[in-house]
Amino acid sequence: MPGYMWPVLAGAACLVGGTLLGIIIGIVYRKKVAEAKIGSAELEAQRIIDEAIKEAETKKKEALIEAREEILKQKNELEQEIRDRRQELARTERSLAQKEEKLDRKLESLEKKEETLNRKIKEWEAKTEEVEQLKSQELAKLEEIAGLTAEQAKAELVSRIEEDAKRDAAARLMEIEAQLKEEAEMRARNIIGLAIQRCASDCVSEATVSVVPLPNDDMKGRIIGREGRNIRAIETLTGVDLIIDDTPEAITLSSFDPIRREIARISLEKLIADGRIHPSRIEETVEKAKKEVDMIIKQAGERALFETGIHGMHSELVKLLGRLRYRTSYGQNVLRHSIEVAQLAGMMADELGVDSTLAKRCGLLHDIGKAMTSEVEGSHVKIGMEIAKKYKEHREVIHAIESHHGDVEPQTVIAMIVQAADAVSAARPGARREDLENYLRRLQKLEEIANSFEGVEKSYAIQAGREIRIMVKADQVSDEQMALMAREIVVKIEGTLEYPGQIKVNLIRESRAVEYAK
Repeated sequence: MPGYMWPVLAGAACLVGGTLLGIIIGIVYRKKVAEAKIGSAELEAQRIIDEAIKEAETKKKEALIEAREEILKQKNELEQEIRDRRQELARTERSLAQKEEKLDRKLESLEKKEETLNRKIKEWEAKTEEVEQLKSQELAKLEEIAGLTAEQAKAELVSRIEEDAKRDAAARLMEIEAQLKEEAEMRARNIIGLAIQRCASDCVSEATVSVVPLPNDDMKGRIIGREGRNIRAIETLTGVDLIIDDTPEAITLSSFDPIRREIARISLEKLIADGRIHPSRIEETVEKAKKEVDMIIKQAGERALFETGIHGMHSELVKLLGRLRYRTSYGQNVLRHSIEVAQLAGMMADELGVDSTLAKRCGLLHDIGKAMTSEVEGSHVKIGMEIAKKYKEHREVIHAIESHHGDVEPQTVIAMIVQAADAVSAARPGARREDLENYLRRLQKLEEIANSFEGVEKSYAIQAGREIRIMVKADQVSDEQMALMAREIVVKIEGTLEYPGQIKVNLIRESRAVEYAK
């Protein structure tokens, strides 16, 4: 090793030794400082603990002193309360004793009063008995003098008073009744006159024939068809008599039933417009016409409701109302008559201050039974009541239907109004014709007789009632039975109906075989 390195190494060794010595000294110093701080902290902690113990003891002593003072205070208050309650109890006892003394005195007084009252009652009973004896003696003397007993005298007096009262009441009643009749008659005339003036609709008599115009006279031959098969098909399907005469470019449809006549008219117009006229086409067209008439009937019912301002009616009732468009009563259209009665009833109800809407409803439905008279047995009043009950109509409506012809006595003001409005509408000059009504009834009865036989499918009275055309069911009536059935129908017609001339009974039996090529 070179000689100059030794001093360097020695210096380095001294430096390292000095550094280590400084570190050791620092560690020892910090340890001593830490021990000194720990000792100081322990002393401080001990001091704090001692102070806390002293303070706790002080607070404990103070709490004990406060508790003793509180207990003493509550004890004093309790003793004071006990003394107060004892004083109050003593006062109460004194008060009760005083009240008891008063009650004893009152009881004694009541006993004395009771004795006095008993004595007076006995005296009163004795005097009453004496009065009764005197009364009996006086009554006996009066009966001896008058020659009547008390009961007889009383009865005679009551009888005279009753006779006088009845005589006065009867005179007064006659006077009031005469006055009321005079006033009621004047007011009724006023109301009906005003109603008629406000509802002055025309009365149109319904005919039993319809005329269908033709484009040319050649169309008549096409309608008749080969060997008359087309005209027979039309008459059979519709129940209407087709009159083809010399009238240029026109065919007359004759039937007492306006619905049949309308179906035939629409069917014929459609066939003429289409140009194809043969039995199968006729059958198809008649079915379409029936649906179209059903729609017309429904629209007529809705229009009647609109005209009268009535709402909330069952749809089936609306259809029945529409059927009245094709019904007549002594030549008067029943639907127009019902609308007129509804309007008259509403006006009268307004004048009298009752429900005009309900009165209109009653008036509109009063003849609803006539829509079903050809299908159901019974009077139109009975049928109308059953229809109204079936469709849950108001009881006023049912009663108005029941009483509008006087079958029962009207019990409400609205029923009387409907009765009066019905009479006004029907009795106006030109409104009805008796002859036409009797004629239509005879034709309806003729069909009813034919339909009453088993095996009859449908029947039509044609030729103004001079012929009844009857279609029988081929599977129920044989050719041999037809002659016997025709005779039975004739006998029943002769024994039931009155009619001029003679009636031809024409039975038709048709059998069909239908197959489909596939």
